Amino acid sequence: MSRRSLVSLVLIVAGAVGLLAASLAVGNSPLLGLDLKGGVEVVLVPVDDPERSETVTPDDLDTAVNIIRNRIDGLGVAEPDVTRQGNRVVVQLPGISDQQRAIDIVGQTAELRFRPVCTELAAEPLTLEVDDEVDDVAISDTNDDLATDDPVADEETVGDPASDGVDTEDDVDDETVDDAVGDPVADGVDTEDASVSPVPPVLPPAELDERGLAACPIDLENIFALPSSTAAQDQADSFVVLPERNDDGEVVRRYLLGPANLTGAGLSGADSAFTNEYVVIANFKGGDEGSDKFDELAFECFSATSFCPSGAAGPGRVAIVVDGTVEVAPTVNAASFSGEAVISGNYSGDEAEDLALVLRYGALPVEFQDPTDPQSDSTSRGVSATIGSDSLRAGVIAGIVGLALVFLYMVVMYRFLGVIAMLSLGVSATWLWVIVAWLGETQDLALTLAGVTGLIVAIGVSLDSNVVYFEHLKEDVATGRSLRSSLEQSFKVAFITIFRANFASLIAAVILYWLSAGSVRGFALMLGLASVLDLLATYFFLRPCAQLLARSSSLMAHPHLLGLPTAEEAMAPASQKL
Repeated sequence: MSRRSLVSLVLIVAGAVGLLAASLAVGNSPLLGLDLKGGVEVVLVPVDDPERSETVTPDDLDTAVNIIRNRIDGLGVAEPDVTRQGNRVVVQLPGISDQQRAIDIVGQTAELRFRPVCTELAAEPLTLEVDDEVDDVAISDTNDDLATDDPVADEETVGDPASDGVDTEDDVDDETVDDAVGDPVADGVDTEDASVSPVPPVLPPAELDERGLAACPIDLENIFALPSSTAAQDQADSFVVLPERNDDGEVVRRYLLGPANLTGAGLSGADSAFTNEYVVIANFKGGDEGSDKFDELAFECFSATSFCPSGAAGPGRVAIVVDGTVEVAPTVNAASFSGEAVISGNYSGDEAEDLALVLRYGALPVEFQDPTDPQSDSTSRGVSATIGSDSLRAGVIAGIVGLALVFLYMVVMYRFLGVIAMLSLGVSATWLWVIVAWLGETQDLALTLAGVTGLIVAIGVSLDSNVVYFEHLKEDVATGRSLRSSLEQSFKVAFITIFRANFASLIAAVILYWLSAGSVRGFALMLGLASVLDLLATYFFLRPCAQLLARSSSLMAHPHLLGLPTAEEAMAPASQKL
C-alpha cells in the first residue's frame, strides 16, 4: 500500500468524522420540506373577469410564478415549490407558521406606485347630516375621536443616505419625524356649523404638469368627508383617498394622495438593514425612468410645495401604494437622493423585510382571487406537521430496513469486501449529511421526499460501483491471476466504468436541476451530490481499504473470506463450476 493511498484514507475518514462532530456541535441539521415538516399550501386562481380573461396568458402566469418564487425566496422559506398547473399557481411553503403573512406576500397584485401625500384623514370619513329645518348639511364625526387608533402616528421618514452620512453597506442612520394627523379644527374646518352642499364630496380632476404632478386640492370643501376611492377610481393620474391598515387588516388612517409620477418599474432593488433600528434601503434606476422622477417628487415634498404640502410634522410625505393600500407614507428629509433612499419607521425585522420585498419584486401581472374569501376558487391550507413527521418516520423506517437487507446481501455475497462496501457507503453518507446540513443552514436548502428519493437512488448507484469492482476482481482471480495483484489491477479497470456511470448520472442531475423547479430540483441536487461523493469514496476509501486487505496473508490464503474463489475453484473445469 502506497503512502499516498494511506494519507487519502486517513484524510477522508478524519474529514468525515471531524466535520460531522463540528456540525453536530454547532447544531446544524438538514431542513425539512413541506411534505416532511408541514407548512402552508396556497392555490391561486386568476380573477374571472370577462374584460381581463383575454389578457391572462400562460406567459403572464409564468411571470407571476417567477415573481412569487422570488418573493418567497426573499422570505427565507426553505425550498419553496411554486408551479403553474393549468391556469392555477400552486405555492407550497414548508415550515411557515404565519399563514396570513404568507398569503399577503404571495397574493399582492396591483402596481406599485409612489404618490405625494396631500393630507392625512381619519380612518372613517365624516358623515353628512341633513338638518330637517334648514336646507344645509352639517358635517358630523362618526368616530368617537377624529384621530386614528394611535394619536401619534408611527414615525416614518425617507432619508438620503449620502447627505445623512449613511454607509448603506455597513450602517444606516437617519432622522425620524412624527407623522401629521389630519385635524379639521386645526385646518380651519368647523365640524359643528360648517354648511356644505348635500351633494357627496367629489375629488376634482387632476391637472398634470409635464412631470406628472398636480397641485393638491387641500382647500377642497368637505375634504374630511371624502370617502375612500374605489378600484375604478384608483388611477395613477388621479387624486385618490386610500387607507393604511394595521396587521389585522383594520383601517387606521387614510390619505388624500396626488397622482403617481413613478411606479415600481423605476426601482432597481430594495433591502432591509439594521443598526440601531430596522430600515429599508430603496435603490432607483438611473435617468428619467427612476431616480430623476423620484428626485422631482422628493424636491416638491421636501420644499412643501402645493404639489406635496407639509403637515404638522414638517416636510411633505411620499406614500408607497400597493393594491390600493398605503404600505408606508414617510416624511421626505432631503431634496435629492441620487438613486438611493433610506426608509425608516420603527419597523420590526419582519415588517422591514416585507416592505423590502414589496419594493423589490413589485406586483404580479395577473390579478388572483383572494384565498381567504370563502366564495373564492383560490384556497389556502395548512399541512400538518404531524402528517409530515409520519412521512419522515415511515421514510426512516423504510431506509433502515432497506439498508439492513442490502448489508445482509453484501456480506453474504462478498464477506469482508461487503463490509468495506458498506463502510464506504457510510463515509459518503456522512459527507452528504454534513453538506446538506450546511446548505440548509446557509442556503435554506430543504430536504423533501423527492430529495430522499434522490438519496435512495444514489445508494443504489454507490453499491453498483462496489459490485462492479468486486465482479471484476472475481473475473481476474478466475483467470488465474494472484489475488494480491488482482486487487490493484481490477480497480483500475473497474474505476473507468464507475467513473463513466457516475458522470452520466451527474450530467442528468445537472440538466434536471437546471430545467426544473421546486422539489424536483431537490431530487436532482441530492442525486448529483451523491454521485460526486460516490466517486470520491470509491477512489479515496475503497481502493486503499482493498490495498490493506492485500497486505493480510491470512486473507490472501483464504479468498473465500472475501467472497472470491479459491485457486482450486478458479482452475476447475467450467462444467464443475456449473
